[in-house]
Amino acid sequence: MAIRKLRLEGDEILCKKSREVETIDDKLQILIDDMIDTMHKYNGVGLAAVQVGVLKRVVVIDLYDEKGPIVLINPVILKTKGEHEVDEGCLSFPNKFAKVKRPEEVTAEYTDREGKRVKIKAKDLLAQAICHECDHLEGEVFIDKILPGTLEYVEAEN
Repeated sequence: MAIRKLRLEGDEILCKKSREVETIDDKLQILIDDMIDTMHKYNGVGLAAVQVGVLKRVVVIDLYDEKGPIVLINPVILKTKGEHEVDEGCLSFPNKFAKVKRPEEVTAEYTDREGKRVKIKAKDLLAQAICHECDHLEGEVFIDKILPGTLEYVEAEN
C-alpha cells in the first residue's frame, strides 16, 4: 500500500475520459488500496483513479462512517432526483471550494472489488460524491460547474 501522487489543477490528464475496467486483477486491487490510502492521507471523501494518473473507471468514496470505504468500478448513474446547491472541493484543487448544483438523490450501478454488480440508491453527501467522482471519469472537474461568484480559496494551515 502506497500513497500515490495526486494530479493537480492544470494537469491535462484530469480532462481525459477514463477507460472501462475489463478485469479485476491483483494490479487493480493494489491500485484500489493505494487510492483509499491516498484519499485518507489528504482527508478526502472521494477519489477517482484519474486523480492519481490512471485512466481507469475506478472510484473510492469514504464518508468516514461505520460502512467504511466504498469501491466503485465502472460506475454508471442510472437516474437522479431533485437538485440542490452544495459546497464542494476536490483533492486535485487544493484549498479551493465553491457552490455546485448536484442531484439530491442518485441511483447508480457499479461493480465492487469482488466483481459483483451492485445497485445503490444514495442521497446527500454520498450522492454528491458519486456525481463528483463520475464527472472525473468523464474528464470533467468541479471547477467547470461552479456557480458564478462562489469560488473561494482557503489558505492552508501549517
